[in-house]
Amino acid sequence: MTTMNGKLLCEVFKSSRKDEMYLYVDKRRGLEDVPEALLERFGKPVSALTLILTPEKPLARTRGAEVMAAIEEKGFYLQMPPAKEDYLLDLYRTPTEARY
Repeated sequence: MTTMNGKLLCEVFKSSRKDEMYLYVDKRRGLEDVPEALLERFGKPVSALTLILTPEKPLARTRGAEVMAAIEEKGFYLQMPPAKEDYLLDLYRTPTEARY
């Protein structure tokens, strides 16, 4: 990973197959470090944004330090969609009957 004084130029891709799944990579290396098996499940990567990451930068579901460490170690950081709330899952489990 190439850092600029503790900063990383990061490109974020969204999944074409799964809502709210994102892949963070070093912009300079692109997707070359992402395993082929992951890319097959991820679908066609769609560039969502480019940003400069710092360790203290807060992100929606994680911290910049966590993303930077994963990119350093594996070459990418995969952000999974949030878990569904139990009550939302119950809406699909409970049989419904028409009442008019």
